[in-house]
Amino acid sequence: MTFTQPAEFTLPSVSEANRQGLSLESTLADLPLHQFQVSAEVSGQALAHMFDRHPIVPGVLLQEGDRFLGMISRQRLLEFLIRPQGMAFLSQPLSVLYRYTRGDRLRIPATTPIVVAAKMALQRSPLERAEPIIVQFDAHNAPNSHADAPTHQMLDVHELNMAYWQIRGLEDQVRHERAQIQMIQIEKMASLGRLVDGVAHEILDPVGFIWGNLVHVSSYTQQILRLLEAYEQYVLETAGAKFPGAIAQLQADIELDYLRQDLPQTITSMKSGADRLKKLAASLQNFCHVDEVYPKPANLHECLDSILLLLKSRLSGEIEIVRDYGHLPPISCYAGQLSQVFISILTNAVEALLDRSVCQGLAELGQQSGEMLQAKPQITVKTQVLPACEGANSGQEHWVSIQIADNGSDLSAAKKRQIEEALSAENRASKETSLGLSYQIVTAKHGGKLIFRSLNLETTGSAQENMGTHRTEFEILLPIA
Repeated sequence: MTFTQPAEFTLPSVSEANRQGLSLESTLADLPLHQFQVSAEVSGQALAHMFDRHPIVPGVLLQEGDRFLGMISRQRLLEFLIRPQGMAFLSQPLSVLYRYTRGDRLRIPATTPIVVAAKMALQRSPLERAEPIIVQFDAHNAPNSHADAPTHQMLDVHELNMAYWQIRGLEDQVRHERAQIQMIQIEKMASLGRLVDGVAHEILDPVGFIWGNLVHVSSYTQQILRLLEAYEQYVLETAGAKFPGAIAQLQADIELDYLRQDLPQTITSMKSGADRLKKLAASLQNFCHVDEVYPKPANLHECLDSILLLLKSRLSGEIEIVRDYGHLPPISCYAGQLSQVFISILTNAVEALLDRSVCQGLAELGQQSGEMLQAKPQITVKTQVLPACEGANSGQEHWVSIQIADNGSDLSAAKKRQIEEALSAENRASKETSLGLSYQIVTAKHGGKLIFRSLNLETTGSAQENMGTHRTEFEILLPIA
């Protein structure tokens, strides 16, 4: 018998998959979708012939006038026909068959990520998991450009599962590559830390020698000056209140009075320089300290001071550092890793304030009248002990809070979103950042919290008037063991 295609049929077609490759952001629209729509008045026998001619079509979409009715899958139709008296329904319209074969069809927007859609498909009942998925397009992004383009298509669940596992494989590969890169980076940092620690040690040896001898040089100088005063007194008494000509000329040549005043100041300056060099070398040793296998008690204030000293070269005269230190007990931690967290946050604050200083300088150059200067760029480091944190482990009674804040210009929406994604467990997997690594160190390694706040202290006035009224703050919470 020759089959004649009814006028109500549209030939089945399959959209092309995204040839650019799949990623974590790929959606259902990137997969091969089946387009096969018929009128609900077509007979079941005509549909059976179409399924026989097109074996890869997973089902058919029914249209009742201008209204989308639903879907009949190939598998559900075959299951219905093998029932007793099931073949008798082939002469009936598809609308009748649909009432008997309809189920809980999964309908998902085309913009849904493949990973999310696969999880939704797996949550269906066991009888529905093999059913095709109805992919719904909005009117403005429907496939094809003409106005009567279909807004519903079908997705074979096997295509979805294959794409899902392909993405998971890519994700595992990226995670593995990132772990390898991170291990290499850690090894490089450890090697660099050992190198800098050795250099700092070599600096401390001569500095200690200089510092130790400066104490004796200062004492010797004072003794020599006292002896010189005694000789002068003796000469004046024996020479009749007047130095001999040769001695008086020598005193004038060496500017003895100025030498007496400047020599102690010179020694004091040398002590100050040696002390600064000693602190800098000690800060390098603390920052490049290679953590042991187990955490050790550390003075967080010393860690913060060391990093602020290392960043001093980047701090312009306009940036003010405010230390509001509370009384902190020694904290059991990995001091080297926490130093990485502190320097990452402080570096971001310095960069934000440097940008603000440039903008403020340009704004001041353009001022036509004597207006009040804006608030001085400022970084505030505050430490304190807090009681149990809300939402934290109820067994933990006290926490240490380290707040690092700056009064830079207001962050853009994109920058805020970037920071929030870096502190999000879901988005950190796709892109590793310094803030993301800091979040992992604080939470995973120390059982703490890293909180980001962006506050507007004033909501009125122009952008220039509000400069300095915005506060960007990072708070690190560490449990006290």
